[in-house]
Amino acid sequence: MTPTFGRIPVLDIWPTVGGGTRPTKAVINEEITISATVFREGHDSVAAEVVLIDPFGKDSSRHRMELVGLGTDRFEVSVSFPTMGMWSYRIEAWSDPIGTWLHHVDVKIPANVDVELEFAEGAVLLNRIIASIVSQDSAILNALLATITNTMSSPAKRLEAIQESSALAVLARNPIRELVSNYGPFPVNVERQRALYGSWYEFFPRSEGATQKKNGSWTSGTFKTAAKRLPAVAEMGFHVLYLPPIHPIGESFRKGPNNTLTPGPNDPGSPWAIGSSAGGHDAIHPDLGTEKDFVTFIKAANKLGIEIAMDLALQASPDHPWVTTNPEWFTTRVDGTIAYAENPPKKYQDIYPINFDNDPEGIFNEVRRIVQHWVKLGVRIFRVDNPHTKPVEFWERLLADINSTYPDVIFLAEAFTRPAMMRALGEAGFQQSYTYFTWRNTKQELIDYLNELSGFASPFMRPNFFVNTPDILPEYLQLGGPNAFAIRALLAATLAPTWGVYAGFELYEYVALKAGGEEYLDSEKFQYRPRDWDTAAKQGKTLAPFIKKLNAIREAHPALQQLRDITFHRSDSDSVLCFSKRSGDDIVIVLVTVDPAIPRESGVHFTMPALGLDWSETFTTIDELSGESFTLQEHNHFELDPHNRCGYVLTIRKP
Repeated sequence: MTPTFGRIPVLDIWPTVGGGTRPTKAVINEEITISATVFREGHDSVAAEVVLIDPFGKDSSRHRMELVGLGTDRFEVSVSFPTMGMWSYRIEAWSDPIGTWLHHVDVKIPANVDVELEFAEGAVLLNRIIASIVSQDSAILNALLATITNTMSSPAKRLEAIQESSALAVLARNPIRELVSNYGPFPVNVERQRALYGSWYEFFPRSEGATQKKNGSWTSGTFKTAAKRLPAVAEMGFHVLYLPPIHPIGESFRKGPNNTLTPGPNDPGSPWAIGSSAGGHDAIHPDLGTEKDFVTFIKAANKLGIEIAMDLALQASPDHPWVTTNPEWFTTRVDGTIAYAENPPKKYQDIYPINFDNDPEGIFNEVRRIVQHWVKLGVRIFRVDNPHTKPVEFWERLLADINSTYPDVIFLAEAFTRPAMMRALGEAGFQQSYTYFTWRNTKQELIDYLNELSGFASPFMRPNFFVNTPDILPEYLQLGGPNAFAIRALLAATLAPTWGVYAGFELYEYVALKAGGEEYLDSEKFQYRPRDWDTAAKQGKTLAPFIKKLNAIREAHPALQQLRDITFHRSDSDSVLCFSKRSGDDIVIVLVTVDPAIPRESGVHFTMPALGLDWSETFTTIDELSGESFTLQEHNHFELDPHNRCGYVLTIRKP
């Protein structure tokens, strides 16, 4: 058996993914805590440091790990990575004779045990360090050496010199490393910030500017008319505009309004039924415009600080060119028909799923070609439809291939599925994932889920908290009224570094197709849905100003742009959630009611060290939502009214 332990044992290194076989996720300058259990036999001290290795394989920097709590053997240090690329880290652990000696003198000198022997052994150690360094530190150590070897000085005076902070700092900077043991390297994929932090907005270009004639027929919106909506999206502070599929839509088995099987001649069909005589996944629906129009749309969005995210839906309508050119890419049933998509009880007669076990190499090459086509036109973000219905190994290969050439491309997994598959997709390389946030509504559900996402899942999964989607109108929004929309927006925008909104959310659209279901009535998936944004704004019937404020707060506070550092504070009410997020000196405290119906009041008890404060301190905060100032301490009392003030976003005012 090949030994896996070095002379100094190290256990439970964190973060690692797949035992170190796959990379941990990070973005540029994101602070990540690396920890490990380091120990040895007997009572001698040990020490450890993290060595960061750059994408070229060179040691970049060293970071001394600190012991977390007496008797735990757990060491940690926070690090960040300055550039994109495949970094890695290793842990070097060693026997620490300086640490052992410092412990001995702290214990033995006051007890008058082996006093001169301890000073003599310390002198030997100091001479070893002095002989190996060339810096101003040697002057401090020589002075310390002279003091501890001066037998005319009292033991107490000599101990005081050892314990002086400048001496301890020099000793920490110049360790004696014995029995050095290496563990790693462990890969860390460092990506651009948008992979972790951003605000997303979704709309259907065909609805923006769509008009209906007196005879009931429609004129589709285009990229040119949709571009008129871009300034409003930018005004609300969104970084990413996600577009459902923009490709030609099949005619066969086209769906009508509300997912019916009897479409009228003017019904546009579902954008996810991709492919017609006009082309497939590399084509644009003729109603939307040309490829040139799309590029112009992208550039207009970019000028406003918005990136365009495209939908990558690997499926086909019965009219897709693939059905003729590559019928082997689909599953043929015993009656000779091609199997359409199903998610019982839902049926998608207008969509053929792809069989990835038939000609996997041909399918891979075609999908890679399609992605590269859109990347070359300026798309750098893809929202991938139902990736959990395709092989994980396919995604691992595709994403690695694309990111090797285009490291700034981001893939979002639309995977509302089982935890194991969501984890596997994250480990396979998806930069982000949809989540279960939609169905986590109670205080305890949110606490449990965020502790999972910010802890165990954080090395392999980055959450995107969409408050709604064209497919999902949660019961909470159906029944909670406008207050529920504000609450969910506040939660999503502050709990997760990335959140998203599907158009109509800000207009409080809440009517479901049927009770107990999550489909919208008159779903935009199957029909044009132009909205009167101007009238809603004039009448004050829009959540847009609140969303704008939330996104501005997020932009101003790095604490809300990170995932891993979140602390939940105790509140006496089961309906009041309190948490804080921290990034360096920036600390944000959020209190929010999860009850959209009635006012709630609660005692709130802060874990003061998490706020960088002593337990007895009082501190001043500003509510970023209202501008009000509050003086707080460990124990406080808050009132929240969903009709007036559903929550607070507090920042600590520095003296």
